[in-house]
Amino acid sequence: MGFLFEDGNFALFRDGFLQTIELSALSALLALLLGTLLAAFRVSPVPVLRAFGTGWVTIFRNTPLTVLFFAVTFGLPPLGVHFSHLVFAVLALGSYTAAFVCEVLRSGINTVPLGQAEAARSLGLTFGQTLTQIVLPQAARTVLAPMSSVFIALPRNSAIAGAFSVSELYSVQQGFSDGVGYSIFAIFFWVACAYLLISAAVALLFRFLESRLAVAR
Repeated sequence: MGFLFEDGNFALFRDGFLQTIELSALSALLALLLGTLLAAFRVSPVPVLRAFGTGWVTIFRNTPLTVLFFAVTFGLPPLGVHFSHLVFAVLALGSYTAAFVCEVLRSGINTVPLGQAEAARSLGLTFGQTLTQIVLPQAARTVLAPMSSVFIALPRNSAIAGAFSVSELYSVQQGFSDGVGYSIFAIFFWVACAYLLISAAVALLFRFLESRLAVAR
């Protein structure tokens, strides 16, 4: 298993590890922002917005992530949209994950008593103000556990980006596998450890948030 510390191998592994973290972090940010917006659409009183949110969730949750990567990477450039491979990967992975974030948040919104929104409206708050100031803060505290599962899965899903010219851990693993004399078991061991480290960090972050924002029972 010492191949990792041979000349140049550690630098390649480190760069792939950092690229995976960057891709996961940017995708998570996009998914959180877009998922929150979609959740607002799903509970909006405007039929068009509800239909848009429902359509997005239905399409993206039922489309294989690999197909979505193909659609973004090879479908957008002919339309005049040109970004780096990393940005295309963030768009694909963030848009896909946003559908799951949306449904988790919507389930949290549904747990907030209806009287909360009715009281807010009686005070003259608009739908947007009620949602952002009253409903979402309460919903977010109740969905931390299922939301953690979504974001723990995200770094593992990012492995698909390696097949689309993004130099993350999967592509590094492929490069090592093509090398002469390297044990495939040693390669997968280190790659698995890297993904485990990222997932554990995400889990610890959400555990910390749960302890700080725990709802009194």
